[in-house]
Amino acid sequence: MSSDGDELVFLPLGGSGEIGMNLNAYGFGPPDERKWIVVDIGVTFGREDQVPGVELVLPDPSYLEELREDILGIVLTHAHEDHIGALGWLWPRLKAPVYATPFTAALVREKLREQGLLEKVPLTEIPLKGGLTLGPFEIEFVTLTHSIPEPNGLAIRTPLGLVWHTGDWKIDPDPLIGETTDEAKLRAMAEEGVLAMVCDSTNVFVEGAAGSEADVREKLTDVIGRCTGKVAVTAFASNVARVETALYAARAAGRTPCLVGRSMHRIYNAAKGVGLLQDAPAIIDEDDAVDLAPENVLYLCTGSQGEPRAALSRIARGEHRNVVLRDGDTVIFSSRVIPGNESAIHDLYNHLLERGVDVITADDHFIHVSGHPARDELKQMYQWARPRIAVPVHGEKRHIREHMKLALELQVPEALAPNNGDLIRLAPGPAAVIDEVPAGRLYVDGASVVHAEDEALRDRRRLAAEGAVNLSLVLNAKNTLIGGPTASVRGLPGEDEEEMELAIEQLEDAARGAFSKLNQGDREDDDAVEGALVRAVRKAAERIWRKRPLVDVTVMRI
Repeated sequence: MSSDGDELVFLPLGGSGEIGMNLNAYGFGPPDERKWIVVDIGVTFGREDQVPGVELVLPDPSYLEELREDILGIVLTHAHEDHIGALGWLWPRLKAPVYATPFTAALVREKLREQGLLEKVPLTEIPLKGGLTLGPFEIEFVTLTHSIPEPNGLAIRTPLGLVWHTGDWKIDPDPLIGETTDEAKLRAMAEEGVLAMVCDSTNVFVEGAAGSEADVREKLTDVIGRCTGKVAVTAFASNVARVETALYAARAAGRTPCLVGRSMHRIYNAAKGVGLLQDAPAIIDEDDAVDLAPENVLYLCTGSQGEPRAALSRIARGEHRNVVLRDGDTVIFSSRVIPGNESAIHDLYNHLLERGVDVITADDHFIHVSGHPARDELKQMYQWARPRIAVPVHGEKRHIREHMKLALELQVPEALAPNNGDLIRLAPGPAAVIDEVPAGRLYVDGASVVHAEDEALRDRRRLAAEGAVNLSLVLNAKNTLIGGPTASVRGLPGEDEEEMELAIEQLEDAARGAFSKLNQGDREDDDAVEGALVRAVRKAAERIWRKRPLVDVTVMRI
């Protein structure tokens, strides 16, 4: 039972205003005594054009970190990276027990092992359709369909009402692996009364329905059967049904399958470990595939998004140790283009085409379906669940606002469009944003996790966009210039060596002129010397190149 002053609140810290990097929290109790659960803790992937050298981006959990004594658990809906990928990086900040169904738990264990946390993190497996109670939260795992095994929505019961947190989902009448959506459970929840539905918005602009994995299996098998030469299929490794389809299609075409890429092996082994893929044909190692005739091999590769270090990109560049594709071979992209990856994927297509390889994509044949609900599926979910409040998440701002509009058109009484950091009261009373808490991004930079405004990242962005000038000079004990200033330039254009030498002379002249204007007191202060020379050199560079490079000055004294 609830007491006077109790509130049920929802807090997105990742995934609202962007696709990926999901981190959501629910709180219950009086404002100064809330208990919390965290639902999912994912990553998004860095873009080289935005943050050079950063591969992973994490949600900033600083607000929850301050409350970690009141966090009862971290509950994972499914095993996609944008829902579990930040766990190893952020768990030391939250230190709460983790709960997941068997396939998700298998992948989480491997991640924790890689980061040296396996023995530290309390991880509990929850059976499919199982549940647990964490303080005032009674949580039931509800079977859905998606593009990975064991996708779960969470029915979160509290003394102030039932929240239906969908996670990622679609409605697939024949998902090939796993059960279909538990419609009976959803209808029963509606009869019980759903206070709020926190729901996936990814494909709200897509009319109709996403489509079924069974239809993809039929078409992909046909396409592979008509290929000659070597065949490579690339898909999201986490889509075990698609992996199984490629394996079955290989057998139907008289080809022996070979997995290429670490993620393919990791997902394959996890699936085998929980009893999936038992009837699929056996795979062979890359070393053994080399001896097969071209028409007898099928490679199942990572790298559908053009990731430069993934298997398919290395194959396309001719850099893979075992796999070589050439004229007469075929690469099949059984995947979609994730927004932001267009350039990398088109570069990958071009590298393959330059080698004479045929490229087949989902634009050519029905060889991919999304794992997220299109508009007809969203409408069906609202008809099943009948929530009082719609809270769209998992989308960019435009997705979330369109989803809110759709919910209101479907006669949902209340709807909000959350931003990361919005503290939303779901009950008692009308749903409302009651506070805004710190929310942001952290970057995995090598082995370190740094804030978005870290000085090193700012410098790196500037280096990428504007280039750099290094300047050195030597002063004696009387603060007289006896060497330099000597300039060197990186990342700034010059048509030829003579033009660049002239530009460097202009930079050195600007530095020398700035130094000559310093009084004796400033010449004794390295910071004053550096500041004056930085300003002068940057102004000269802007005049020469119309750029404002990063300028680094080294003052040596003898």
